[in-house]
Amino acid sequence: MSRRVAFLPVTAMWHPFADMAAVSDSGPFVLARGERQFVFDESGARYLDATAGLWFANVGHGRAEIAAAIGEQAARIAHFSSFGDMAERPALELAERVAALAPVPGSRVFFTSGGSDAVDTAKKLVRRYWHAVGEPGRRVVITRERAYHGMHWGGTSLSGIDPNREGYGELQPDVVRVAWDDAQALADAIDALGAENVGAFFCEPVIGAGGVHFAGEEYLTQARRVCEERGVLWVSDEVITGFGRTGEWFASTRFRLDPDLVLTAKGLTSGYVPMGAVLAAPRVAAPFFDEPGTVWRHGYTYSGHAVAAAAGLASLDILEREQLVARVRDLEPAVTSSLSPLAELDAVSEVRSGVGLLAAVQLEADLLAADDQLLPRVVLEMRRRGVLTRGLVGGALQLSPPFVVDEADLKTFADVAAEAIEAAAGSGRT
Repeated sequence: MSRRVAFLPVTAMWHPFADMAAVSDSGPFVLARGERQFVFDESGARYLDATAGLWFANVGHGRAEIAAAIGEQAARIAHFSSFGDMAERPALELAERVAALAPVPGSRVFFTSGGSDAVDTAKKLVRRYWHAVGEPGRRVVITRERAYHGMHWGGTSLSGIDPNREGYGELQPDVVRVAWDDAQALADAIDALGAENVGAFFCEPVIGAGGVHFAGEEYLTQARRVCEERGVLWVSDEVITGFGRTGEWFASTRFRLDPDLVLTAKGLTSGYVPMGAVLAAPRVAAPFFDEPGTVWRHGYTYSGHAVAAAAGLASLDILEREQLVARVRDLEPAVTSSLSPLAELDAVSEVRSGVGLLAAVQLEADLLAADDQLLPRVVLEMRRRGVLTRGLVGGALQLSPPFVVDEADLKTFADVAAEAIEAAAGSGRT
């Protein structure tokens, strides 16, 4: 099976995370439409979307119900402002529904424009909270190796992915990085710094862009206990894992993390309109809701955007009506059984799966070191065979499809990946 890749001459668009010299040479790959787990290029060729766009298309592409909700809301009022006491009904309704799903009952919902906004919002809220409760010295934030946490200035300072930090110099002080899978290292870092100086620990329950790494439920339980015993806020970055990706509405619920803050985006609207949110547990929200005159001077023009909220409500309707979160849990074993045979390939060192619709196929380190174009060639070979995936940090292929895929789609991904890896590895041999 092959696909004619649709390219167009270069435009003025500067693509994120792109070698623009290469894009300028070949032209962009242009997609025209989508239907559930498939997308189509401008020549009409169909591709299995193995990544849900960029981890976000949870309910799938082309959902007319969401498009109608967006259009109807835009025709009434697209957005005004949510500063002060202003609001539009869809944002109020979405906040109530998200709060009802939150890992901690009674959470408050602060809307942002996306995931990176949510990270920076939380980073500021941590400091503002400790100031409000009389401990302004708690300024240090701890993060993990391999962590992503978005691409804003604050989020980049939290990154555990070194290439994302290169070329910027020192970003922000008061950030400490620890091992991604060692709760004792977290405890040692807090104790060395002094708990009275540490504001929060930012943790992706399952690391996403850093390579799909799960440190295990025991690690999460121990790390959570470390923070609780030392009074350090726990921030669950669920921009990827939120709204069903791990087979529960939130990974923090599945692993009983009782987070102080939860960061969300992507699946909140299934990517139909940009939107994110920070869910604040009652402990963190209390100083701002219970004390008259306490104002958090923070927000975005598009906080609580009415059209985005309408998209979020429609996406939640689909997730609930079609029981797609439970479907993710049901498909979890099929992900592992479909991908496990890939570990037998000479060019594959590991397959990481076992938590919802999240997996990575890790290419062998020596091959990657000898051929820095191996991973891009594998991705292109899969595209030519009708499957869209992407390369992750460390040299792995990403699997995070829309929740509407079936076991046959997972098998297709595995079969195409095997063909593409063999073809790409063979073409690189000398």
